[in-house]
Amino acid sequence: MKSSNQFLQKKKLGERISMLTCYDYPTALWQEEAGVDIIFVGDSLGTNILGYKSEKEVVLDDMAHHLKAVRRGVRNAYLLVDLPYLTYETLEDAYNSASRLVSLGADGVKIEGFRPEIVEYLSANKIEVCGHLGLNPQLHMKKTLKAETAEKAAKLISESMELQKAGAWGIVYELIPEEVGREATNRLSIPTIGIGAGRYTDGQVLVVSDLLGFNSLDLKHVSKYVDIHEKATNALARFVSEVTSGKFPGEKNVRHLDGDQEESFKRLLIEDNHPVV
Repeated sequence: MKSSNQFLQKKKLGERISMLTCYDYPTALWQEEAGVDIIFVGDSLGTNILGYKSEKEVVLDDMAHHLKAVRRGVRNAYLLVDLPYLTYETLEDAYNSASRLVSLGADGVKIEGFRPEIVEYLSANKIEVCGHLGLNPQLHMKKTLKAETAEKAAKLISESMELQKAGAWGIVYELIPEEVGREATNRLSIPTIGIGAGRYTDGQVLVVSDLLGFNSLDLKHVSKYVDIHEKATNALARFVSEVTSGKFPGEKNVRHLDGDQEESFKRLLIEDNHPVV
C-alpha cells in the first residue's frame, strides 16, 4: 500500500497534485503512463459508466468490482476509492465498508460530508481517509455552487479544520468559490484538491469522462482535452458504412489458405459432395 504522506510533502514544497477518476483497467494504464498522482475510483462511475440516474444508486459491490479492475492497472499512483452512499452511516458500517475496499487494493477511501467521527474512527484503525466538502453528489441532488455566502464559507473552513483534526489526510472541495478554496488551502496543513473550486487548491481532480469528452456536457469547471465522443461516433459510423457497402473487410484484413491447402480443401469438398448453396 502507498501512503498519503507524499502529498503532505508536495504541499510543503508547493508542488501541485493531479487526480483523475478511473473506472477500468485500460484507463488505469493510460493514467499511469501519463503520471497521474492519484487514481480515483469515484462513485461517479454510476452515472458515467453504469447508466444510473445518480451516484446514490451505486452500491459497495459496484465499487469493489471496478476497484479490482483499476487495481490491476495501477503501479505507481495512489489508489483512492469512494465509500458509496449509505455504506458509512455508523462507525461499524464505515469500518466494514472501508476494510473491504482496502483489502481489494485501495490505498485510502474518500467520504462525503462533515463526518469527523467517521474520519477519526477509520484513521484510528489505520485506514487513510480523504474528506469531501462543498457539493456532495451523494447528498445534494441539485448541482449548484456551495459555500456561496460568507456564513456558509466560514462554516466550510471550520468543518475543514475539524476534519483535519480528526485525521483526514486531504480534502476534496467541489463547486465552491475560488476565494473560499484559496482561504481553506492557506489555513490547512493537509492538501486540498479542487473540482470547480478555483486555481488555488493544492491539486485538481476531474471526471475522466469529462476531460476526454466521452459525453457532450459543457461544464464551466472542465477543460475538455480531446473530444472522444465525436471521434468515436465518427469512427463507428465509418465502420457501419463500410460493412454495409462491402468495403470492410478488405484484402488487407483477411487471411488465406496457402496454395496447396486450398487445392486439397477443394478436392475434399468435391469428394464429400458438399454443394455450393
